[in-house]
Amino acid sequence: MGSWKEGETLRTRARGQAETAVSGSQGEPPPLFSDSQAVHVGPEEADQPPSMSSHDAAPPAAPSRNPCCLCWCCCCSCSCSTPSPEEVRSWAQSFDKLMHSPAGRSVFREFLRTEYSEENMLFWLACEELKAEANQHVVDEKARLIYEDYVSILSPKEVSLDSRVREGINKKMQEPSAHTFDDAQLQIYTLMHRDSYPRFLSSPTYRALLLQGSSQSSNEA
Repeated sequence: MGSWKEGETLRTRARGQAETAVSGSQGEPPPLFSDSQAVHVGPEEADQPPSMSSHDAAPPAAPSRNPCCLCWCCCCSCSCSTPSPEEVRSWAQSFDKLMHSPAGRSVFREFLRTEYSEENMLFWLACEELKAEANQHVVDEKARLIYEDYVSILSPKEVSLDSRVREGINKKMQEPSAHTFDDAQLQIYTLMHRDSYPRFLSSPTYRALLLQGSSQSSNEA
């Protein structure tokens, strides 16, 4: 009897181990990653391409052009180099010196904005940029944009041009060139020179720059 009980006990133990093994094989397989290594991918992320490594990263964007240095399609929020007191004083010598100075154009443009005539400077800058373009396809596109932005009577930024100049532009727009708006640019340049420039020289903006330059010269002395 003792040997039979011992055999029965061994058989019972063997059956229990076999059942345990079978139930373990029918359960969920162990995870491939631990909790710290698990990668959770959502339904939308599953179709996304793998992210680029640092070696495959896209090249940095080209630096934008200085808005007050012949860039006419964005706001003048650039940081031009601070003009010297001598340069600021030279702006009162002639309108040409003011317009040849990047910092001078920037300050003058801000002044024109206060007089609601900033479009004059924008148009002049656009014409300068057009004249520097050699690609005919680019010339055609820029000429069209200039016409729509500053010459068309439907534009809120229309500049003041006489009928003769407008007729000339309309004819030249049939075959645009880098000099399509030369007559109009000269007319707007003359308008800014005779009308806005004298007021700029007596404006608080320019006077403040002169005082700032004088105080700077005194401190250096």
